Amino acid sequence: MSAPLLVELYTEELPPKALKKLGAAFASGIAGGLKQRGLLANEHQTVYATPRRLAVLFDAVMDKGADRPVEEKLMPLAVARGADGKASPALEKKLAAAGRAHLAALFPDGRDAADAFAVKKDGKAEFVYLQTLARGLPLAQGLEEALTEAIEKLPIPKVMTYQLADGITTVKFVRPAHGLVALHGDAVVDISVLGLKAGRISHGHRFLGQSDISLDTATAYETALNDAGKVIASFEQRRSLIETRLKAKAAELGASLGTHPDEYAGLLDEVTALVEWPVVYVAGFDRAFLEVPQECLILTMRTNQKYFPLFDSAGRLTEKFLIVSNMEVADPVNIISGNQRVVRPRLDDARFFFNQDRKERLEARISRLGQVVYHNKLGSQLERSERVAQLASSIARTLGADHVFAGRAARLAKADLVTGMVGEFPELQGIMGRYYARHDGEPAEIADAIAEHYQPRFAGDRLPEHAVSCAVALADKLETLAGLFGIGQLPTGDRDPFALRRHALGVIRIIIERGLPLTLDTLVSEAFAAFPQALKLADARADLETFVFERMRGYFAEAGYTTQEIEAVLSQRPMHLALIPRQLAAVRAFAALPESASLAAANKRIRNIISKSAPSAGDVFSDQRLQAPEEIALHRAFVEADGKADRAYQAGQFSETLQALAVLKPAVDAFFDKVMVNVEEPSLRSNRLLLLMKLESAFNRFADISRLAA
Repeated sequence: MSAPLLVELYTEELPPKALKKLGAAFASGIAGGLKQRGLLANEHQTVYATPRRLAVLFDAVMDKGADRPVEEKLMPLAVARGADGKASPALEKKLAAAGRAHLAALFPDGRDAADAFAVKKDGKAEFVYLQTLARGLPLAQGLEEALTEAIEKLPIPKVMTYQLADGITTVKFVRPAHGLVALHGDAVVDISVLGLKAGRISHGHRFLGQSDISLDTATAYETALNDAGKVIASFEQRRSLIETRLKAKAAELGASLGTHPDEYAGLLDEVTALVEWPVVYVAGFDRAFLEVPQECLILTMRTNQKYFPLFDSAGRLTEKFLIVSNMEVADPVNIISGNQRVVRPRLDDARFFFNQDRKERLEARISRLGQVVYHNKLGSQLERSERVAQLASSIARTLGADHVFAGRAARLAKADLVTGMVGEFPELQGIMGRYYARHDGEPAEIADAIAEHYQPRFAGDRLPEHAVSCAVALADKLETLAGLFGIGQLPTGDRDPFALRRHALGVIRIIIERGLPLTLDTLVSEAFAAFPQALKLADARADLETFVFERMRGYFAEAGYTTQEIEAVLSQRPMHLALIPRQLAAVRAFAALPESASLAAANKRIRNIISKSAPSAGDVFSDQRLQAPEEIALHRAFVEADGKADRAYQAGQFSETLQALAVLKPAVDAFFDKVMVNVEEPSLRSNRLLLLMKLESAFNRFADISRLAA
């Protein structure tokens, strides 16, 4: 018989940043265990997670697992069968150890209830198997095992060890657990975990709800907690409700939570994990604090206080903010005033750091970077800044930007690391550098480059806006990549402690999306050249280029290109990255032509022929040695088409380049249908191979068309 199953583990406050993952892992772990034991009749489940509980409701779970046949490989037949044809001592011992000694008398053909012997070939030898029927587990046993396994596999940030009420037994879990509910329909499932015996008593909100809530059935859980307990059990429902109320309250005030949901998504998850009965209140601070850069105020409110700052229609911070409280009261004046008192010292700290930092110019702080270790094998941040400045200046020259500005911005870019504000809020590095540079009277291009050289910080982040900023951002990322590749600190598997994949993707995005006329090989060579010989970096230029190309494969796959299209272009190792999107578009357009499949297959055939045969040394193609009508026709068609293709290629018209060659399909098909390439006569064979090489070179100016062949 199947029925809904509820499992709830009631605990002390769980770590908020881990709650969402813990809830999902708790549910999926139990589900996997039940399914493995044949108890899960319906995989649909509802996951619950609040600050003080992990729970899951399954739609249909069996009270007993189905019986299932099991086959155990015992031993080779030659070992199992004695000289008399009956069970050998070795088999008798094996069966006795398994508690089935009585089966020895039945060997080899007897059967006892569900137990039977079978002889099967495995490779060249025959083996004896014991076939039996495994009885389905009762729910109590299966659930206890599944729950125990699920708890052991939870992604717990830090395990706590605590004693149970007996004062002797110790238990390990993320937080002390105080209650366990296990209801199958309306019946309690007799299980125990973490020293807790299952019952039907759940618990409501610590202050607003009923302390003990007796659940009649598994499906009554959510409603009972909501009505009697003042607890919204579902994490997702709570999150959605909080976001709706925050937006509604912001709209009442003519404000918003920010320009994009990503800005506060992490905070919303964290606040959802801190409350069970969310209520939104409006609070504020002294407008005088708005003189401090808004990024500082936003960060301290979101990160330290878990408040939602509000913004006007122009995106400027206002003096109002929203609190998500776990207490619903008729008069929230004490809650609001208490939070306002708490936030003021934090804002005071931000204002103090800001005012103090501006008393010293950024330029004066540069020398202190010599005391900040960048990497024990690569020197200090001061040494690094000089390398980045050298590289940024060179890139700026190539871009036609102000190389003096680029060099100065690179030297100043890390100076805010030794300011009080960045020391307190590391997330503001670069942002504060821009403010301090502006205060010092630095040109706007330099101030902007200081902030933007960290961009893009993450997938989808904004790119540097101007050429000077792009030069510094590229230099910063390339110096990091070259230095760490040079000392062998490459990413391995999922480990990338220096975020080198992110740096490589940043280089790709800046060059491609800004359309910069830069070549990867030159950039990589200049990045390695920026390091002094004394550091003895390995020459890892080729490895770094390959690493960047691997990131590009993922980048273009996310843009919607197929593996064949990507490989057609990237297999040629194009160094002008900004041209690749147009080249990919050209390959896609060519692939849509009716002639493409045949030409791609022909190109692949040409590659295979050339790889196995080579023209005679020193031989040069001559149209005078052409004999067969089909090869003469192919050459004439090729000369005309290649001229058009070359002119299009030189003009950067990649689609037109390939389309100009598409007209060769009939001539190519006829050539391969009628002409033998590897003939006996050496000069004729060599000439035909040279003709094919001309074709192959023409088609593969920027893409390997053979990669499109099925």
